[in-house]
Amino acid sequence: MKKIITKKEKKIKIIPEMLISDLAEKYPDVVEFLIIEYNFHCVNCVLAGFETLEEGIKVHGITKKEFKEMLKIMNEMVG
Repeated sequence: MKKIITKKEKKIKIIPEMLISDLAEKYPDVVEFLIIEYNFHCVNCVLAGFETLEEGIKVHGITKKEFKEMLKIMNEMVG
């Protein structure tokens, strides 16, 4: 019998406080999504090792609502 995973049990792997460079290193498949869908080129920036995802979205004018959706999709991608 297959176990049904509830939202509470689902582990969130990508969080706003994550460094952009860590995201790119751990989840390279997400990088293309960020560039294509959000024009989020921070993943290739020299500041990626010092800047969090949350800080990066502010620089690129991504709204908090868009960021929430972005996080949701990224976490679904890395499942």
